[in-house]
Amino acid sequence: MKTLITSAVAAATLFTGTMTFAQDGFSAEMKARQGQFRIMAINLGIIGDMAQGKTEYDAAAAQSAADTLVAVSMIQQGPMWPVGSDDMSIEGTRAQTTIWDQNDDFVAKWTDFGTAAVAIQAAASGGLEGLGPVMGQIGGTCKACHDTHRAPAN
Repeated sequence: MKTLITSAVAAATLFTGTMTFAQDGFSAEMKARQGQFRIMAINLGIIGDMAQGKTEYDAAAAQSAADTLVAVSMIQQGPMWPVGSDDMSIEGTRAQTTIWDQNDDFVAKWTDFGTAAVAIQAAASGGLEGLGPVMGQIGGTCKACHDTHRAPAN
């Protein structure tokens, strides 16, 4: 009897957890992908402020930020972009359906970001003069993806 009750409680818990996830509207996936973009923005800001002369160049801080960008670029993207988590299907995202309709392009743009992040990583501790060109390169990868796969802000 005890086993039957334990099994029933476990099944109810599993069912409730599944229902919560289904009603959740992909919030975990959206939080994960939005979180990675916040991490990218913070670290691009650190390096960008140095490149623009807004803050003093610090080789260690630039290298740390660049290393973080490379780490983010290696995150597997598939699980964070489930079909139906676009701006036409749910609130709280600017992801356009082109991410799924033109997935090869989306993946290529993410790969371009990774390549640019590696370029920043190579240049980061080498001095201020090397940051400008690689900042332009990584900024271009962000813009290319946003222009195609991100809805404008309301």
